[in-house]
Amino acid sequence: MEMMDKETREHVIGALGEMKGPVHILVFTAEDGCMACKETLAIVEEISALSKNITVKHLDIEKDKGIAKRYGVDKTPAILIMKGTEEKNEYLGIRFFGIPAGYEFTSLLDAILTVSIGVPGISEEGQKFLKGLTKDVHMQVFVTPTCPYCPRSVVLAHHMALVSEKITADMVEAQEFPELSGKYKVMGVPRTVINDKYHQEGAAPERMIIQLLQKVENE
Repeated sequence: MEMMDKETREHVIGALGEMKGPVHILVFTAEDGCMACKETLAIVEEISALSKNITVKHLDIEKDKGIAKRYGVDKTPAILIMKGTEEKNEYLGIRFFGIPAGYEFTSLLDAILTVSIGVPGISEEGQKFLKGLTKDVHMQVFVTPTCPYCPRSVVLAHHMALVSEKITADMVEAQEFPELSGKYKVMGVPRTVINDKYHQEGAAPERMIIQLLQKVENE
């Protein structure tokens, strides 16, 4: 079954035409207990079929434990957006956990384009701060597919990860991982969690997230 309708496919083709360099995508799935794995893989494969600049590698979180451990993948479905080809690529800390459906489809498309083009939507001042980070940062942005404001937070986190090698930024589909949502008291989305300690409700602007990162840096 095709995941994209004709209108969406035409939009994606047009967007992918802006790509400047190759992008390699890792998709981790599991044979058991992963309801969205099949659909997630289908979405990524449909996108990759529309551009010669995209390659995809499908991995099993159990059979490919070594690779999963290398990239910190501990749940499925998981998508990692890498810069480069299947033979030679660079991990940038840009990840999706859960199906990037609904409004989050735009987050996936943005991640592919931004990694390919290499120009993050972060202010000059913000980039200067991010490039100077000395502490490791893990950003988790909890979302749902029906939240129109969530992609803004996901895109911001992913762009920050592109700027700084210290940042790992995840989209986390809240409904697919209820235990994780419970752990971080996700009552509404988007909710950004930084290093298990700092939280931001709503689609906050760059400056507000930078303020939280400054707290991490000053610890």
